[in-house]
Formats: sequence, structure tokens, C-alpha cells
Amino acid sequence: MATPLGRLVELCQALAATRARLVKLRLTAEFLRQVGPDEVRWAVAFLTGRPFPVSDSRVLDVAWATLGELRSGAGVEGVEPARSEGVEPTRSATSGAGPLLLGDVAAAFEAVAAARGPGSRQRKRQALGSLFARVTPDERDLLERIIHGEMRLGLQEGLLPEAIAAAAGVPAAAVRRALHFLSDPAVVARIALAEGEAGLLAVSVRVFVPLLPMLAEPARDLAEALRIHGGRTALEFKYDGARIQLHKRGDEVRIWGRRLTEVTASLPEIVLFARREVGATEAILDGEVVAIDAAGRPRPFQELMRRFRRVHGIERSAESVPLTLHFFDCLWVDGRALVDLPYEARWETLARLTGGRALARRLVTSDADGAAAFQAEALEAGHEGPVAKALSGPYTPGARGARWLKVKAPESVDCVIIAADRGSGRRRGWLSNYHLAVLDPAGGGFAPVGKTFKGLTDAEFAAMTARLRALAVADDGYTVTVRPEVVVEVAYNEIQRSPHYTSGMALRFARITRIRDDKAPGHATTLPELRALYERQFAVTGRATPASGAPEGDGV
Repeated sequence: MATPLGRLVELCQALAATRARLVKLRLTAEFLRQVGPDEVRWAVAFLTGRPFPVSDSRVLDVAWATLGELRSGAGVEGVEPARSEGVEPTRSATSGAGPLLLGDVAAAFEAVAAARGPGSRQRKRQALGSLFARVTPDERDLLERIIHGEMRLGLQEGLLPEAIAAAAGVPAAAVRRALHFLSDPAVVARIALAEGEAGLLAVSVRVFVPLLPMLAEPARDLAEALRIHGGRTALEFKYDGARIQLHKRGDEVRIWGRRLTEVTASLPEIVLFARREVGATEAILDGEVVAIDAAGRPRPFQELMRRFRRVHGIERSAESVPLTLHFFDCLWVDGRALVDLPYEARWETLARLTGGRALARRLVTSDADGAAAFQAEALEAGHEGPVAKALSGPYTPGARGARWLKVKAPESVDCVIIAADRGSGRRRGWLSNYHLAVLDPAGGGFAPVGKTFKGLTDAEFAAMTARLRALAVADDGYTVTVRPEVVVEVAYNEIQRSPHYTSGMALRFARITRIRDDKAPGHATTLPELRALYERQFAVTGRATPASGAPEGDGV
């Protein structure tokens, strides 16, 4: 059974019209039950605002300007102009009989992604133009939002797995477990609907299928980490670098970043190291790469990100920005998954596979003084401090919990830029006052927590302006609203309660310390985490928590 695109339009309109979580869940599950088996992965990808499933590395590479041309039909031979709102939504004479199907959209997106090389821009416009010539105004709006990731349906992380489970009649826990290993809700939905709970439970670690990385929770100090871990813990340097997951089978090596974007081509020296030094036919290793200077100290994080984004001149870039590699976990070796083994056993396997080379600096200790000395060593080396790991803990993909604790002062958070104001004076011509937000899981979006124009260099202001203009969704002449895609690390002096923001929170004296291109918006600090940091700062200073209604400034 083929599903008309109009059916997806109706679902999205219904989801956008309600804030009731159970209604969203029911509507989404009903839709997923009705789509054909070959359409499920596309349906889920489109619902999450992606033209391709997460595990599909293809991209459309279509600019806003191209969509504007398609609205008018300018420059695309044989393509009728898109219809205006309010015009009867009839199909064009070139569209053929019958409604536009999800499969038609998928085929068009595949054709757009396949267009490369000389003349590719025109071929992309032609493929999209032929698609847009067949749509109604509502369908056109939906397609544009899919192309640019602007669905905003309230299908937050926790809701979609539940909808998949309800559609397939399987436990939500089985869906979430499979997601941890496969990282792609489109693939998991197909398995759930076709194979049921047994198929989901059969999912495990797979070479060349990246897992969601295990994450750490913040701890107040080393004493708290030791207490939580029963008086004995493994401390590792928390490197000021970028997370990588390395997969190896024979001489084939592939590497993914924290956002599960493949970065193999950008890291040739890491590929070579794995081929030569990792003593296994198959392996999946978790680690960090750090850009270093001539003295071996960490270089600015943005220089490392430039390595990750490089597609040309990679060998030159590798010479000018050398990297050091630090592995800290082993998830798979020669046909065996290790994720359920204790951390200590995984470390022993990792040390054996690498011969002790390229390992994270580590100390297993129950001594508070020794732990403090290790923390001082990490900071002196230019890193962020230590991570404390429970010796008996398994590796839980995608989970954040007390088995891993990052021990550093809670004085920075990861925010998403949701808008920017035009600058004045020396910053005229730039978008330079950034509206900051944290992830709001309950609301299914982002909650504003302040603004800042501090922290970037002139070159970074200029680059950020170009980047945000490409993400613009609205412009009132002063403030440009953008798609929430850019993550920045923000330092602050204090978190305050504020009536000026819907979050109820504001960052006082906020300043951007670095641009986190290695993090997706879904990795930003959450509003509950920010509230916990707010409460903790009073426990640390010994001051009483202000009354909930007391205004304390807007944190700008």
C-alpha cells in the first residue's frame, strides 16, 4: 500500500495543532501502522525533519535561494510556478495521474542528492522543480520544512520511540534499546513493524553502524564522585577535544563524530594508526582527538573543528594542525560485544588491543589527595579536568548517568542560538547579539535563557553572520530568527531567575567560549539541568535560594 504525501500533511497539521502528548502519540502511531513496509523509514525520516534517515549519509545540499526560485519557477525549464496560498490545490498537467506519494518524494530526494559535479545545481533544481510542480500549497510547505529541518511538531526524543512502540505493539523499552545501538529511528521503526519485539531484542552492536555515545553527568567535586562510586573510581583526563567512535574490519576503518557524522576522510592519520596499531580484525573503540601545538598542549577547539570540516587539502591540514589520539573504551572486538561488561574489563581489552598506545591518561584511586593531584595535572595540561568512571559499570549507549561523572565547576553550559540581532557601531553589518536557549524536553523545543555579543573574534563574527543568515527563517529588520542548529558553549557568572524569558531562567554575564560544531542541538544543556545548576550554586555558596518570584535581572 502506497501512502499519499497528503496523508503526512494531515498528520503534521494535526500534530502542530495540539500540545497534548497522548494525542500526538496516538496520531503518530496510527499513521505509522498505515504506511507500507517500504515507506516506514521515509515516513519517520520526514516526520523528524530529515530528507534521509539518520544512517543515510546523503545530503540534498539545497540553498534557500533555490527554494525561492522554485516557488516562482524561475530558471527551471518545464516547471510550472508553485501555486499561491488560497489557490485551488489542483495538480499540474505535467504531474501525471494520482496523488503524490511518499515514495515519489523519496525518489526525488535521491535524485537531488545524486546530482554532483559540473551542472549539479541546475540538475538539483530540475529534480526538485519537477517534484514541486506536482504539489499542493500545503504539500509544498511540508517539503520545504523537511528540506531545511523545520518540522517543530513536538515529537521530542521521548515521544517518537513511544509512537513506534505503540504502532508495532511492542514495549517502548525494546524500541529505546534498539535505538541506542542503531541510532536511527527510521531503521528501528522498520524493524519494530516488520519483526516485532524479537527483532528489536536481536539488535546489538554492529561494525560500521555507529552507536550513540555514552555520556557523563556533572558532579560537584571529586569527593562526590568518590562517594557515588563507592569510594573507588577510575579517573581519566577530560580532554578538550572532539569525541570519535572508530570502527575497524581488516584494513577498512571508518570514524564517526559525536553527532554520528562520518569524519573518516578528515582524519587520515587516525585511520593509519588503527590499521597499524589496533590488534584485532574487528573492533569498535571510543575516544577523543585533540589538536596540539608544538609543545604538545591543546590548541583552540575551533582549529580542531576546522580539521573535521575540511574536505580539500586534508594532508596539508594534517601537517598544520596535528592531532593526538586518546582511546578510553572498547565496545566490540572480533565478533563479541563488550558493552555489558564492566568498565574495568573493557579497559583491559582496550589496553591489550592497542598495546597501551594512545590511551587516555588514567588513575584508579580511592584516595582523595591522589584524586586532587590528578585533577590538578589535567588542568595544568590544558584539559577540562577529570571524568570519574565506575569500575563495575557497563557501557550504556546514548545514556547519561552517574556511572560516568564529569568533575568540573558548573560554570558553563551548552546553548543553541535561536536568533540574532543586527550589530551597531563597530559590529555594524554583523549579526552579533545572539539569543541563547537550552533544550526544553517537556515543551519539545528550546527555552530562551539570555543574549550575548561577547566572546567571538571579528573573524568569528563574520563567519557566524554568514552561517546564521543561511539558517534564517524570519527577519523583522532588527532580529533574525534562525533554525536552532548552532550549539555554543557559554560561560556565565551566575544563573538567575528571570521573568523576561519563558524558561524562567537567565545567564548573568553570558559569553561564548567556543562554537560546538561537534554537538547537535539535541546535545545542548536541558532546562531541567539548568534548573539543577541554579539550585546547586546556592548549595555551594551557602546562600539561601531566592524566592521564586524575585526578579534578578535578565542575564544579558
